[in-house]
Amino acid sequence: MDKTEERMLSLKWEDGNLLILDQTKLPMETEYILLETAEDVWEAIFKLKVRGAPAIGIAAAYGLYISVRDLKAQSFEEFYEELRNNADYLASSRPTAVNLFWALKRMEKRALSSREKTIGEIKEDLLKEAHNIRQEDEQMCKAIGENLLTLLKDGMTVLTHCNAGGLATAKYGTALAPIFLAKDKGWNIKVFADETRPLLQGARLTAWELMQYGIDVTLICDNMAAHVMSKGWIDAVITGCDRVAANGDAANKIGTYGLAVLAKAHGIPFYIAAPSSTIDIDTSDGEGIVIEERHEDEICCGFGRRTAPEGVKVYNPAFDVTPCHLITAIVTEKGILTPPYSYAIKKYC
Repeated sequence: MDKTEERMLSLKWEDGNLLILDQTKLPMETEYILLETAEDVWEAIFKLKVRGAPAIGIAAAYGLYISVRDLKAQSFEEFYEELRNNADYLASSRPTAVNLFWALKRMEKRALSSREKTIGEIKEDLLKEAHNIRQEDEQMCKAIGENLLTLLKDGMTVLTHCNAGGLATAKYGTALAPIFLAKDKGWNIKVFADETRPLLQGARLTAWELMQYGIDVTLICDNMAAHVMSKGWIDAVITGCDRVAANGDAANKIGTYGLAVLAKAHGIPFYIAAPSSTIDIDTSDGEGIVIEERHEDEICCGFGRRTAPEGVKVYNPAFDVTPCHLITAIVTEKGILTPPYSYAIKKYC
């Protein structure tokens, strides 16, 4: 058993219940909470109790099953209408991560493919599909890590942003997957983690997760990235993503675009780790990606204390879009995609 088995999972299905690790309480508290209704799942996604594009999709899949588990429908049409309504409701929790919509559509398709079965059997099929989505994500993330590992060497130092580890997925993570796999190989790869303002996912989650695994991690403020790059301390930048457009533009946590610009200026490769479920071939480029804007209190009253004057105008986008020309490679479970991305995405995804 590899050491990843010892790590805390972002979510799990136990005894017919969905449990998530409440990431708003990390790193000071590690608490799993029970989600019993679609409303519970919606709130957990919206309030970032569960976060990271793959984990959001998995939670939504289980949430959709939970929403119809006790439904007393007399016909498939009645059942499917309620399923669709609940899927639309869950989809409204966050607009940017394409995995959310991908997982819900996949669950709907599973229901349609089972329409000749009894309602009870359809419910069983939906639960199986949610399990499949979770298990496939774990396999995809490990494959992404193995592909990214071919771009790294023992002794390198990587800079990352936000949290794209096991906490954001079913298990291994995306951007952090090669770091965990390198540790298992006995490599010594060091990590600089941006704190990731305003919600400090890098400080609260990535630093905690890497330390739990015994990986050498140094936490820095977001505005220190250029400085550490100028010192020659960074060999590669690896981030996750919430959506990749058909041309290779990639949306990720706010601040990622700036890192890509800095990496380009310093001649450092910039890699995006992306499960194929994150690639949105129906969105032609980054201009078509909806960017979530969040409440001003995340900036003005971080963690309960006001740090800005009352009444100040606030702009709080949760994500930005990195143009494809700044991305050295997009690494999926299917392989390493390089420019021109429009061609590579059509060919492999």
